[in-house]
Amino acid sequence: MEFGALIIAGIALLAVFLFFYLVPVPLWITALFSGVNVALTSLIGMRFRRIPPAKIVNPMIKAFKAGIPVETAKLEAQYLAGGNVDRVVDALIAADKAGIKLNFDRAAAIDLAGRDVLEAVRLSVNPKVITSPMVAGMAKDGIQLLATARITVRANIDRLVGGAGEETIVARVGEGIVASIGQSEDHKQVLEQPDRISKTVLAKGLDAGTAFEILSVDIAEVDVGKNIGAQLRTDQAEADKKIAQAKAEERRAMAVAVEQENAALVEAMRAKLVEAQAAVPMALAEALRSGRMGVMDYYQLKNIEADTDMRESISKASGGGTTDGGAGGSQR
Repeated sequence: MEFGALIIAGIALLAVFLFFYLVPVPLWITALFSGVNVALTSLIGMRFRRIPPAKIVNPMIKAFKAGIPVETAKLEAQYLAGGNVDRVVDALIAADKAGIKLNFDRAAAIDLAGRDVLEAVRLSVNPKVITSPMVAGMAKDGIQLLATARITVRANIDRLVGGAGEETIVARVGEGIVASIGQSEDHKQVLEQPDRISKTVLAKGLDAGTAFEILSVDIAEVDVGKNIGAQLRTDQAEADKKIAQAKAEERRAMAVAVEQENAALVEAMRAKLVEAQAAVPMALAEALRSGRMGVMDYYQLKNIEADTDMRESISKASGGGTTDGGAGGSQR
């Protein structure tokens, strides 16, 4: 008997647990006293659809208290699709209080797109300031300028789905700053009137296709960088110098080649001269054999050569003696 009573008590406790699990009575009572009419069968159905009833009922209570009608089926569909039901309802309440037109379907689409719909509503009410990184641009006089901008943006609810983000805004503004600096004739114009950059950037409509609306672009800081023009001219001069040196080296190499070629020609001519000189004794011998030249003619030729050698020796000796005498006179 005692064992049977324990089994019955266990079954009863399990039934009570299952009942309160399937039927969230405390949540139903809370919704009832909050004025939200939710049937117990709907709560049980949420359990079977694996939807925590609190994830649906609590946002319904907030929306009802704020005077915003929402449907239970849409909230369940948003949860099953992976959306944040509580954040969507908070965004609807914030938009209603701020006077921004935003319906549930639009807010749910923004949430499912991966954007924070509540933050978007807050940005629509309270604009955000984005500080761009340092952007370098060069004026037409060759001076580099470094500029930093503060971009005030406001979220555009209608373009949140499919619109570009903050990175695109920053990139477009940076591009506009570089273009505006590049159009300036003198870098001093930019330093004196930095608001010209802001006006030029705003006139380009850089927020097209983005999820934000650009309210203002303020140039926070402008610094003078390098003299890019002078550096480019210096690099060009250095390149021209290297080209000239290369051409000069080429001309020198050609001159050396010509000199070597001429030296080779001289050596060739000397070889021909030696060859011709070697042929003279042979020609004399042939002349003697053939009778075209007599013995007396040969001795007369030898006397002429000896006389010539003697004259050359006397001339050299006279020249050396004069030089020595002159040197000796100077010493005395």
